[in-house]
Amino acid sequence: MTRPHDEAPEAPSAQQQRPQHRARYLALLGALVALVVAVSAGIYVTAAAGDRAHGGTTADDRPHHGSAAPVSTGTWVGSWASAPVGGEPGTETAGLAGHSVRNVVHADAGGTSARITLSNLYGHTPLDITHATLALSAGDATAAADADTMRRLTFGGATDVVIPAGEQVVSDAVHLLIPHGTDVLVTTYSPTPSGPVTYHPHAQQTSYVAAGDRTEDSTGVPYTQQTPYWRYLTALDVLSNEADGTVVVFGDSITDGITSTVGANRRWPDVLGDRLRSALADGQRLPRYSVVNEGISGNQVLADGLGRPAENQSGLGRFGRDALSRTDAKVVVIDLGINDILRDKNLNGPDRILTGLRTLVQEAHAHGLKVVGATLMPFRGHRGWTPARETVRQQINAQIRAGRVFDAVADFDRALRDPYDPRRLRPDYDSGDHLHPSDLGFARMAEVFDLRMLKGGGQAEL
Repeated sequence: MTRPHDEAPEAPSAQQQRPQHRARYLALLGALVALVVAVSAGIYVTAAAGDRAHGGTTADDRPHHGSAAPVSTGTWVGSWASAPVGGEPGTETAGLAGHSVRNVVHADAGGTSARITLSNLYGHTPLDITHATLALSAGDATAAADADTMRRLTFGGATDVVIPAGEQVVSDAVHLLIPHGTDVLVTTYSPTPSGPVTYHPHAQQTSYVAAGDRTEDSTGVPYTQQTPYWRYLTALDVLSNEADGTVVVFGDSITDGITSTVGANRRWPDVLGDRLRSALADGQRLPRYSVVNEGISGNQVLADGLGRPAENQSGLGRFGRDALSRTDAKVVVIDLGINDILRDKNLNGPDRILTGLRTLVQEAHAHGLKVVGATLMPFRGHRGWTPARETVRQQINAQIRAGRVFDAVADFDRALRDPYDPRRLRPDYDSGDHLHPSDLGFARMAEVFDLRMLKGGGQAEL
């Protein structure tokens, strides 16, 4: 029977209402569960990102540039490195307490994130770093920073870190776009005495010191003291899309670049890095590697310096720390041995030096690294030259050229010697002391280095 249009519909019974209420309840419950899941997932992702960065805010909970976890992809490689050499004279008691140390370093490889290594290897007491920053330099030969790039560094999520005597620490990563070939400022502040400051003399780069905690100062004005040293800082790593590994150049003062122009980055490993990058840009099929410098002036293959731990530790003693442990090392280039000849009073011949070099090669091979070795360059005219020492140099070079020491050879002796007297450096390649090259000589070393020798690095067996 048809119901009239104006007749009110009959209300559903209680039994009919139950399924409708149940359906609404289930729909509401489902929506609530979905919301909880979404929120939980967001919290999880945020927490995970924070874990990867060791904390998303500074210790006082104020947001800061670069405090969020890096989200870029790439490969962690060494962009700059320097070997710790000893305890800085004059800092035996107070260290540099109450001062900000601003190290200026030159990035070989560019990247989207960065981290640093600080060393207290030669300290006698714990080193308390309460504030540390990283920034791009505002220009050449200045302590001023690009204020927009200033990043506060953390260590395990905290802005302060205590480095025990004899040890080192790696910072958390911060997000910062670092172009290759850029000067980077790494600044640390320690309020308390720490004993000897671990340093690298002969940096051939001017760095700076300021009284008080001026770590985040971008003007550079308080940094009135200049220094030729690098202090505490031993490595700058970057998360890079332009490099897939690291070449470690391991040597003495010639690698350290002791006679290169200060602040010009004309050490031969600097020029090698530039040359490799240019070759890759030209489309040459070569490994995409960064180059870092682990030279120490006066370094020997065999002999340590004085002290405990030994200052200017032997190549054999420091190889694991300064070469094998460098971030994603693929190839080691060794130019070492001339100081062993110069400082061996008994002149025991080439055998012990050659054995030492072969031991370094064996250790590198055990870690899957290829080793390129250099012939020892001439030094007649230097005060330490004698015919007997010249004979030992020639004997070592003969073994190197014959392929009885390294996987590949860079013949720097042949490239830089004077054609009229092969026992001397060519005059325009000589810095004037008849042992160390000039800027032109360093450039020549990088020029004659066959970049194809870098192929095959990082293999388990060679």
